[in-house]
Amino acid sequence: MTTIPLTLAPRTRLRMTRRGRRVLVFLAALPFLIGVSAGIVSGGAALASRDAGAPAGTYQTVTVEAGDSLWSIAERVAPQADPRDVVDAFVRLNALGNGTVVAGEQLSIPAEYAPAR
Repeated sequence: MTTIPLTLAPRTRLRMTRRGRRVLVFLAALPFLIGVSAGIVSGGAALASRDAGAPAGTYQTVTVEAGDSLWSIAERVAPQADPRDVVDAFVRLNALGNGTVVAGEQLSIPAEYAPAR
């Protein structure tokens, strides 16, 4: 029986290719890119939200009565203005997505259209 001598493979130096460097840089930058993307997405929503509302003193409120619509309220509180503009201001100030109101609801009226008290 013959024995085969065990020889260790010579140590080679690790070589990084250009493609390997690019992959390594991308993997290192990936958490940063994810964080920036999440900040942009969630930060934009905060800027566009109406949670803070309008500044105090720039609006008054009226109570919606049975049978009222935004159009009828617009004609009642601002007869001199175009009802389309007034309804649009109501929708923007009150964040009314579907443009409907319910009897008993408090509706904010922009100060420029609010009736004098």
